[in-house]
Amino acid sequence: MKRLLSPWWALLTLGVLVYAFANPNNFLQSIKLNYFDQLIINQEPTQNNIFVAEIDDASLDKYGQYPFPRNIYSDIINDLYNKGAGLVVWNIMMPEPDRFGGDIKLSETMLELPVILASRPSDNTKNEPINPGAAIIQPQYLDSILPYGGIIANIPILENNSVGAGIVSTEPEIDGVVRRMPTVAVVDGTLYPSLALETLRVIAGDPSFQIKLNQFGIEKMRIPQFGIIPTDSEGRVWIDWSQRSKRVSVADLPNDFAGAIVIVDVTATGIANPVPTAMGAQYAGTTQAAVLGTMFNGTNIQRPDWAPTAELVALVVGGLLLILLSRWMIVGLITTVLLIGSVIPYSMYAYATEKLLLDVTAPVIVFIVIALQVYGIKFVREFLEKQAIKKQFAGYASPTVVRLLQENPALIKDGMKKEVSICFSDLRGFTPLGESFGDDVKGLTKIMNSYMDAITQPVLDADGMIIKYIGDASMHVHNAPIEDPHHPRTAVQCGLDMLKAVEKFNEKITSEGRPPVGMGAGINTGLGYLGEMGSTARHSYDVLGDSVSTAARIESKCKEYGCVLLVGDATYQRTKSDFFYLKIDDLAVKGKSVGIGIWTVLDERRPAWRVAQRKHEEMYEAYLAQKFDKAIELCNTLHNHFDGKMSGYYDMWIERCEFQKTQDLPKDWNGVFIATSK
Repeated sequence: MKRLLSPWWALLTLGVLVYAFANPNNFLQSIKLNYFDQLIINQEPTQNNIFVAEIDDASLDKYGQYPFPRNIYSDIINDLYNKGAGLVVWNIMMPEPDRFGGDIKLSETMLELPVILASRPSDNTKNEPINPGAAIIQPQYLDSILPYGGIIANIPILENNSVGAGIVSTEPEIDGVVRRMPTVAVVDGTLYPSLALETLRVIAGDPSFQIKLNQFGIEKMRIPQFGIIPTDSEGRVWIDWSQRSKRVSVADLPNDFAGAIVIVDVTATGIANPVPTAMGAQYAGTTQAAVLGTMFNGTNIQRPDWAPTAELVALVVGGLLLILLSRWMIVGLITTVLLIGSVIPYSMYAYATEKLLLDVTAPVIVFIVIALQVYGIKFVREFLEKQAIKKQFAGYASPTVVRLLQENPALIKDGMKKEVSICFSDLRGFTPLGESFGDDVKGLTKIMNSYMDAITQPVLDADGMIIKYIGDASMHVHNAPIEDPHHPRTAVQCGLDMLKAVEKFNEKITSEGRPPVGMGAGINTGLGYLGEMGSTARHSYDVLGDSVSTAARIESKCKEYGCVLLVGDATYQRTKSDFFYLKIDDLAVKGKSVGIGIWTVLDERRPAWRVAQRKHEEMYEAYLAQKFDKAIELCNTLHNHFDGKMSGYYDMWIERCEFQKTQDLPKDWNGVFIATSK
């Protein structure tokens, strides 16, 4: 029982949880976002000086079929200003001429009375949008903002007579809920403001807004009269739903707007659809009013850049404290309650006073899980599961090479030293596959055997030799016992064929409702010592040697590099004219002081990839020359090339470059990265 309650196991769990929250999946992100929703919507509401004038069902009864003739729009605008509106924001698109011929009257009204129009991003541009322009610091980073293909603007006679125009778009979070709204959009290399930002600019009377960019996106944004507007790197602001606007019907406008901003929007049944928000389903006008109130009143909600790190530190420190105090059950339980009871109020206080969004779901979950584990509940269950697995598979042995023994047993029993190409492979995605079977161990065993059959057939077809299966991993060699003068090329082609076999295997299991799996493989060429090895009672054909260990280390780096097939330099030099290669790294694997080249091979030779291949070579040369910023820039450029197969590698390589920038590297640095783990 002492071993079961050992804090060292809890340290492992803490490490896993820290990694999970540092790289959260959709489920964990949804938990965090829903907590933020509760912080935002449970604040005391503030009535701002913004109205939403809705073209609702009553308006249709009054004015007739929608869309109204635009002379009616003109009358509505006149009526709004006659009743004291300070500024009218028209959140209704007019990209086509009025079939009733009311555009002239509406345009004349807009010349006399200020109206801000809405436009929308699209794949293509329709009508020429007006743009107040922006004072951009470091415009060379404009491409770091996600671009749109075009803009749907209003017809020119209306667009040109407006006092401003802003883009209206929504960007739902991973759970489909709109919590943040973009303040800018990039189309054809031009920066356009959102409807809310443009409204602030018009109110301020500034000719443009100011924005500072960096390689990650937007660093700062401001309108002088309103000061800095906090956004994330994509230019999004959190919607403060405590900012409440007044909703009125266009059919029954109040007599005095008292200089308020009036957003005209459509909410009539069957014409407009609300969007899901933290406050439930809301129409576009109400959402725009909340965003405008957020920015206008300076109640900008912030998710600071330091917050994720601070949250991880909190859960690590708290988790370690619980582990250290676990030997005293009462003290540990009290500490758990105190920790949970302190982080939640602190998060609420930080939001109420500073509008800071701090996530406590991660620390709370970690504290609860660690507390459960150190007191035996979770760990005992996991221990029993591991014991059952060990008991079930302890008696399984590797298959013997019957045919070779029958034909020439000396090939195995006498042993040999020769050059071979070794391939290690490992299954990716076992956890979700296993979970999909639940308690159906027989079904899981059957499908795992099918997977092994799939990856084994290409090896047998290439006259390779399966050495062993280790759980969901495999090891095989080429050029032993059967001679193959072209074994490096055979090994690489076999690796590609194994990946294709996994794709076909996935087609089968996904059609049965199972999650797909992946495979990572590492190949190396070198001397090996081959023969029948093991005890007298139990032995099998095996291969040993430094080249074997190197192949295993190379395969273990697949996940780290974001690649599915890695090849050592010795194999590459013998096959570089046969396959499409990309240089990955110069790596000194764990236990080695000399670096070797690591390459990945793609399964096609597309002419269009040649340009990207040269860019990749340029990127790697920049890395070797310690020009890490240039290497990062090229990684971002290459991110979506090669059909996205290298995107994981480029993400990792950017992190590597950022790390190297912090190192004091010698001028004669050779670019070799020394691995600290297997």
